[in-house]
Amino acid sequence: MPRVAVYSSSGEQMDEIELNERVFGAEINEGAMHEVALSQMANSRRGTAATKTRSEVRGGGRKPWRQKGTGRARAGSIRSPIWRGGGVVFGPSPRSFRYRLPQKIRNLALRSALSAKLAGGNLIVLDELNFDEPKTRKMADVLRVLEVDGKAVVATEKGNLNVMKSARNIPGVLPRPVDKLSVLDLLTHKQLLLTKGAVLHLEEVLG
Repeated sequence: MPRVAVYSSSGEQMDEIELNERVFGAEINEGAMHEVALSQMANSRRGTAATKTRSEVRGGGRKPWRQKGTGRARAGSIRSPIWRGGGVVFGPSPRSFRYRLPQKIRNLALRSALSAKLAGGNLIVLDELNFDEPKTRKMADVLRVLEVDGKAVVATEKGNLNVMKSARNIPGVLPRPVDKLSVLDLLTHKQLLLTKGAVLHLEEVLG
């Protein structure tokens, strides 16, 4: 089973922890990660793009000129799609892009993403991470001593609001409760910080 160092918030190595091989040492399935990332991006789309057809555009109730005798082409409405200001043919209408993948595929993708972070040396485990009050400076100091630079996900136990609020204003840092951790988060951020409590939660859910 893989073993990783456990650090304190001051950057000192305190211990080592043995990780569940099924969760953090799994074979990396790029296909599953790709499918789940696509579904998460699709599910985040608002789907509110809309245009009006000729029946929805205001005006155009009266025939602009008589059918014959003017020398011009026949016209029944000034809101025809070929007129300026007319309706749109085959334009977008509000729709949902959501679709749901099987739970087994989602779990496989998350295990693959976690294993990829460990294999790439981008997983950091903290003994604990708690603040008495939200302080962005304290969170920035923790990241600095742990040599976290660039984009990173900070995943903690559920309900750790002070850590969430302390990290959310730091550019490139994404705080997440561990039960809300997604494959897309892991793929779009280089490093992953987990508390021991978060590791235990992942091993319980995915193991």
